[in-house]
Amino acid sequence: MNFFYGDIWYLILVVPAFIISMIASVMVKKTFKKYDQMPSESNNTGASAARKILDDNGLNDVVIERVSGELTDHFDPRTRILRLSQSTHDSTSVAAIGVAAHEAGHAIQHANAYFPNKIRGVLVPAANIGSTAGPYLAIFGLILNFPILVNIGILLFAIAVLFYIVTLPVEFNASHRAMRILGQSGILYGDELVGARKVLTAAALTYVASLLVAIASLARLILLSRGRRK
Repeated sequence: MNFFYGDIWYLILVVPAFIISMIASVMVKKTFKKYDQMPSESNNTGASAARKILDDNGLNDVVIERVSGELTDHFDPRTRILRLSQSTHDSTSVAAIGVAAHEAGHAIQHANAYFPNKIRGVLVPAANIGSTAGPYLAIFGLILNFPILVNIGILLFAIAVLFYIVTLPVEFNASHRAMRILGQSGILYGDELVGARKVLTAAALTYVASLLVAIASLARLILLSRGRRK
């Protein structure tokens, strides 16, 4: 039987998930652009807002760095450096402050040993291998009719899917922390808070979409494996 016979699962499962992911990506860019044009009354930049949040939570030792790119913002727990893209670091917009506060939320999670964040950290090495090598091993195993290789590939990719699952509560919690702190600290007010929430909600949808793609891809490999055995 030709290997590609029955790979209708790619069209049924993976393609729709990819379309959803693309839509989510467009939405986050559109939402960010909209609220990137709304300046905050407090006149804080993304960097100064993040600095205030970190200092108020006893994280004076966390360094903030400006990095190139757009929406490349992230917190590195290994070096305790919060990296903000130039558009976030220097901007006084509601969108920039929301994103910066979200990344500061990750730093607070790390400092407080937030449990899902610890699990995600443990999964990172295996998830990196699983997301890249897992599908290829499974496909090669199917082509070569080598079930053990198929099972190894599926298991590795399943670990990557678990990483995506654990990532959701980590990201949602960081956004929740950000919104609560922004409101309590007076960094943002009224409609500004609404705008920041919309930006972070749109960003969260990209993680949901990534999880859907991963689950769809894993389901496809499992179904192809079962079809091959039959």
